[in-house]
Amino acid sequence: MTPTLHRCAGRCPPRGLIRLGAARRRIDSYTRHHLMRIIFAGTPEVALPGLEALLASEHEVVGVLTRDDAPVGRKRILTASPVAQFAHERGLHVIKSNRITSDVESAILDLKPDLGVVIAYGCILPQSTLDLLSHGWINLHFAALPKLRGAAPAQHDLLDGAEQGSLSVFQIVLELDAGDVFVQESIDYRGDETAGQALALLANRGATMLVEVVNGIDAGTAEAQPQQGEVTVARKFVRDDGHLDPSQGALSTFNRFRAMTPEPGAWFMMGEQVIKVLHASMPTSHSGLSISELREVDGHILLGCLNGAIELLEVLPAGKQAMKARDWFRGVRSAGPVYAS
Repeated sequence: MTPTLHRCAGRCPPRGLIRLGAARRRIDSYTRHHLMRIIFAGTPEVALPGLEALLASEHEVVGVLTRDDAPVGRKRILTASPVAQFAHERGLHVIKSNRITSDVESAILDLKPDLGVVIAYGCILPQSTLDLLSHGWINLHFAALPKLRGAAPAQHDLLDGAEQGSLSVFQIVLELDAGDVFVQESIDYRGDETAGQALALLANRGATMLVEVVNGIDAGTAEAQPQQGEVTVARKFVRDDGHLDPSQGALSTFNRFRAMTPEPGAWFMMGEQVIKVLHASMPTSHSGLSISELREVDGHILLGCLNGAIELLEVLPAGKQAMKARDWFRGVRSAGPVYAS
């Protein structure tokens, strides 16, 4: 497949130089020559803070590599990735491809980058691509490597009830997430973040880390260390992983909701109907509910679990619009107890 290459009219100046004003634009040619030329590879919204930070830095983002347009929503409308949309708005070169081919590599080389920066591109880079650039490729990963290598590290942390999220910036090698690490940091969680909220926190902090590492690579001071410790894998979650099982306990059920929200989504069955949980919390009291029992208690809709309950705040019944849980529950109450499955 030939990649789609979009070019802006004329040379797009790095945002950082514009923001710093005329005195900064008069930077001498020797220093300008030593700014890094960067190709950025990313696809979802979580990659945007890193791209924005690089654009605001002294380095030059010469182009963006992202996945092809994909169907989105119930109507399956073909839509450009968040990174592609952002890049187009700023007049950046955009290369779209779901896999790395010789044509993609040629398009990358045409931009003459020194370094590749990756955040959630969604494709493994082959060795031939890793060898293209003088400084190789670096990646922002949402875990403390070698823990949780793979596609969904932050989500697995939440499922396990982690009190902190972690970040690693590392040199990409052919083996998945196995390269030497430049820097790692951790961020404290409140304890109720969903995966979407946790990734936003991590992405914003990681953006600063990325620029610091790029600065170090440019200056020749960045040092990466081999990963140490037990290797674990964070596979991508699928729809069935989002099924809430109240017999696993209240905290485990709540953590599964957090890890699966917004994607692939947390849900349970009410008879033959799928009920997606959009917003939930841990209540202060559970009033002795049976496991899987749904009950309204003082205006709160509770789902009974082993050793507790979770509170449903907003739900999405199959085929309907999102609604407050108490409004939904008014339509399903019966003379006897109501149970989820």
